[in-house]
Amino acid sequence: MGAAITRAQIVEVADRLFYEQGFEATSFADIAAAVRLSRGNFYYHFRTKDDLLGAVIALRLANTEAMLDGWEGATPDPVERIRSFVRILIMNRARIMLYGCPVGTLCDELSKLRHVAKDDAAKLFMLFRRWLSLQFAALGREADADALALHALMRSQGIATLATAFQDEGFIQREVEDLLAWVEAQRPHQDRPTSETRPQP
Repeated sequence: MGAAITRAQIVEVADRLFYEQGFEATSFADIAAAVRLSRGNFYYHFRTKDDLLGAVIALRLANTEAMLDGWEGATPDPVERIRSFVRILIMNRARIMLYGCPVGTLCDELSKLRHVAKDDAAKLFMLFRRWLSLQFAALGREADADALALHALMRSQGIATLATAFQDEGFIQREVEDLLAWVEAQRPHQDRPTSETRPQP
């Protein structure tokens, strides 16, 4: 197995374990055992846990950018693109109920630890914020696009947090449907489907 492949496997396993167990609670030994590497071979690729954390954050950023690019190219309708963001909560509901939002939990933990990488982790939220703001602007809501983006982020994080606390899949479904309706209501009146009956908030 090549060094690049081994390194990528280490980062992928660390990404999963940091999410499921937390950054602080996950040791090098945990990761080395999951990848089936000796400690010596492990240290060849990463000398410190902080180096590995940086690689995990870089992987998450790259994966998030690829996901956003995929949504961007999937449809010309900005509302449908925003709906793709909301539907993550349904697609990942089982893991969210177990472990929370992978972005929110990492940012929260690193902030509590006052870790130097907390600002790098927050770049994941900034990616979503900028992307959502662009979608609302494309919808004709340039003046309040960033506020709408933050509102969508806030609601999605609230749903994820309470889903973890209450372990209630029905709650996720209801709240996601309500959030999707809110997104649809942001269309300019002339662009709404004729069946649209919800009032503009």
